[in-house]
Amino acid sequence: MIVVATDAPLDSRNLNRLAARAMLGLGRTGSAASNGSGDYAIAFSTVRQAALLLSNDAMSPLFEAVIEATEEAIYNSLFRARTTTGRGRTIEALPLDKTLEILRRYRTIQ
Repeated sequence: MIVVATDAPLDSRNLNRLAARAMLGLGRTGSAASNGSGDYAIAFSTVRQAALLLSNDAMSPLFEAVIEATEEAIYNSLFRARTTTGRGRTIEALPLDKTLEILRRYRTIQ
């Protein structure tokens, strides 16, 4: 689940558009968004009543910010994950040393 919170004065239509862009950030991380994945996003604004809502023309920078923030949040969660055991299964945490080695080898990071 992806939660997008903003203090931008947006109406429900533009909040829906913002939530949809979060899925692009998920896609940047390599997610296939397969059937049954349960991937979804919601967006809300902390503005209670806005005298002036942002126009559609003002949305592009917010779209870019949501895409980048979503991508970064997913990578952060992968790198901070811990090995977890439950219901008779163990899921290993991402091996950071090996992952960083691969990223450097393919010049994804320096």
